[in-house]
Amino acid sequence: MDDTRVWAFERGLWQATDERYHERVDPECIMALSHEPYLASGEDAISAVSGTPEWDEVEFSDDTISRPQEGLIVVGYRVRAAKGDNIFTAACTSVYRRRAHEDWTVVQHAQVALGN
Repeated sequence: MDDTRVWAFERGLWQATDERYHERVDPECIMALSHEPYLASGEDAISAVSGTPEWDEVEFSDDTISRPQEGLIVVGYRVRAAKGDNIFTAACTSVYRRRAHEDWTVVQHAQVALGN
C-alpha cells in the first residue's frame, strides 16, 4: 500500500461507521485509548471505538510511516479531529497487517490525548 493510500485508510477510520470498524479492525487488534476502557482487544476494541463520532474534520501532522517487514505498516502522527464544537487532539500510532492482496486490517492502535 503506497503512502497516499495508507493515510486515506487511516483517515477513513477517523470518519468510519460501525460497519467500517468491523471490516478494518482486526479481530486480534489491541488498542490503547484516551477514554474508557483505555485498553481493549479483539471485539472489545471494536466496541470501544464504535461509539466515537464520525468526525467532520480530520487533520494529520508530524506523520511518519515505517515498513519493518513485508505485509506490515506502522504509522505515527498527531491528529486534530472536529465535529461541531467537539475537538479532539492526540498523538497516535497504528499498525496494519496485510491479510491478502489489497486486504489490510488494523492490529494495533494507540492514542495519547493532547488536549485542545
